[in-house]
Amino acid sequence: MSVGTGAAGAAGVQVDGIARAVRTYLDHLLVERGLAPNTLSSYRRDLRRYTDHLHAVGVEALAQITEATVVEFAARLREGDPDHAPLSATSAARTVVAVRGFHKFAVGDGWSLHDPAAGVKPPAATKRLPKALPLADVEAILEAAGGPGTTLSLRDRALLELLYGTGARISEAVGLDVDDLDLPGPDDGPDPGVEMEHPGDPQDAVGRVGTVLLRGKGGKQRIVPVGSYARAALDAYLVRARRDLVGSASGPALFLNARGGRLSRQSAWTVLVRAADRAGVTRDVSPHTMRHSFATHLLDGGADVRVVQELLGHASVTTTQIYTLVTVDNLRQVFATAHPRARD
Repeated sequence: MSVGTGAAGAAGVQVDGIARAVRTYLDHLLVERGLAPNTLSSYRRDLRRYTDHLHAVGVEALAQITEATVVEFAARLREGDPDHAPLSATSAARTVVAVRGFHKFAVGDGWSLHDPAAGVKPPAATKRLPKALPLADVEAILEAAGGPGTTLSLRDRALLELLYGTGARISEAVGLDVDDLDLPGPDDGPDPGVEMEHPGDPQDAVGRVGTVLLRGKGGKQRIVPVGSYARAALDAYLVRARRDLVGSASGPALFLNARGGRLSRQSAWTVLVRAADRAGVTRDVSPHTMRHSFATHLLDGGADVRVVQELLGHASVTTTQIYTLVTVDNLRQVFATAHPRARD
């Protein structure tokens, strides 16, 4: 291992000049790594804050820096100090990455025998709560997608009803084949042991439930119920529209584009955005918005979080529990506006 510039003493690796080591690292980033000026400026600013912290806590040599020193610095980034404002999780993570890069370089270039930052992880970014649409907005989008009942509008309504009705990811929906659907026919009765609330009603949500096989992340499969509204929209598309889109290269794909090929994720996204625009929904929407709305509305309706976990295909219930924070937030808002003694 070579000794970096400024190394001195018999050991050849204990150097008191932290600032010189930092300058050497920044030169390395500029000359050998070819970082852009703005990126290099960020590194310089982050490492200056680090060296200021080291000086403030009495650390004057690389050999004095321990993992606890770096951990304390990472914590101070979020808390701030008299000379520095607190950083967001994203900015703090960037600064920790700069410090980790510096110490890794210092070991590799002979400035230090150990890397005190190797085990320090950048702070995780704060999880943003998913934004669900109000039910009225979802219904308006679904109605707008149906439009005049043309071939493509029947497809669009079926697609969006499926996204909201099953919580499917957009990749799962456009990847469906016709055989992945198991929908009851018009003469099929309700599921065994289930009493129909409105016998004979084609929109009976209890007696008219089918299923769809969704293929999620990592090849994991799950079977999800398909309610009556999605089933009716899918039936209309399959009977009255899909056959008009079928081309020589269609294959088994469920949702087809105007040329007869499988509908792409980008095209499906466009379908939703255009329907939201026609419905007058001004919020930003994406296919994942429908998935968020599916989960939030289920929990608002009293569904168990572990049932929602299975429906969404989450590997861990921890991922699903973020939606419970949304519903609690909704409860707070309702309480604050509706209860006579909730306000000043």
